[in-house]
Amino acid sequence: MQTIQWRPEVNAMTTPPSWRILAVPRRSAGIEDIAADIALRHPNFSKADILTILRAEDKAVQERLLNGEQVTKEGSWSWFVSFSGRLNHPNEPLPPIDQCLNVNVRISPPFTRAIRQSARTERLPVREKKPVINTASDAVLDLDNVLNPDGMLRLGGRNLDFDPKQPDSRCLIKGTESGSAVQSRFGVIENSSIMLIPDIPAQSQPWNNEYTVSVSTRYSEHGTLRTGACRQMLRSPLTLSGFGQPDPPEHGILTGKAASPYISVIGGTVTADETLRIQVILDHRKKVLLFSLLDMEKKGRTGPVVPVSENDEYTLQGFSDSAVSSLSIRVNDYAALKEMIRNSYSGRLVDVLDILL
Repeated sequence: MQTIQWRPEVNAMTTPPSWRILAVPRRSAGIEDIAADIALRHPNFSKADILTILRAEDKAVQERLLNGEQVTKEGSWSWFVSFSGRLNHPNEPLPPIDQCLNVNVRISPPFTRAIRQSARTERLPVREKKPVINTASDAVLDLDNVLNPDGMLRLGGRNLDFDPKQPDSRCLIKGTESGSAVQSRFGVIENSSIMLIPDIPAQSQPWNNEYTVSVSTRYSEHGTLRTGACRQMLRSPLTLSGFGQPDPPEHGILTGKAASPYISVIGGTVTADETLRIQVILDHRKKVLLFSLLDMEKKGRTGPVVPVSENDEYTLQGFSDSAVSSLSIRVNDYAALKEMIRNSYSGRLVDVLDILL
């Protein structure tokens, strides 16, 4: 009996964690396979003839689309073209065709309905048992993905229970630039959660405040050592001092393992010590980075958003009742920062800043 295979797959982007239904293809069938299937059902036609017709269909559809038509294969799917992009005024010419013209395929409801009516599914087992860390947060600040030296790190997931006294079983915090520390100060070690006071290894530069956390364990006496790491990067607070001086020192922030900071704080208007956050969001639509200052509460006060699209100096205004009226920054490597936020932070990067006079 034909079946469609699937398995549960953890969705680390949801809170609380959930599971998505992942279709698992048996293999990838090509045009040769389709031609062979048709020839088997219609022996009056050779596989070579069917291949010729299938390839001719592609060419015929392209020619119709180039003539500005929508092509509908009744009961199956439709091909049509669309444009993406925007114009600043109605008389502006189109952007280059290779940047704005799209070819789309829409599956017809009868085709989908026929597949659903005949489908039989087969559930595959969840992949091998290993520690899965879905969430990491600081219990003192109540902020996600913050590695607070004065706080308590809270890990959530499954298969996390381990014995730190056993060889190779451990919880490890590792800097992405350098340094690692096996953790030893645990409050709770359970299957679904771990609580610990973190020992944070030093890295080469103050702005290298990016870390990973992992758990390694064996589930039987002679079992294979299995390791699971948190998918989100953890970041430790940065101390920025000297704002009471006429010429305060520069401080690197919002960087990963790079030898030079992507962003430097070069000054600001500060009336008292304060801990706050700086946030950068990647705006995919406008292709810019959006900077703002935040307080230390989830969904708390927020300063005005400043769009950034190149290396330059910018001023971020503080939020209401903040002792930090403004913070001056210099973007040193816009391209590298944008790439890091897209690839490692799902479009949003936040640093905790301890601002000192």
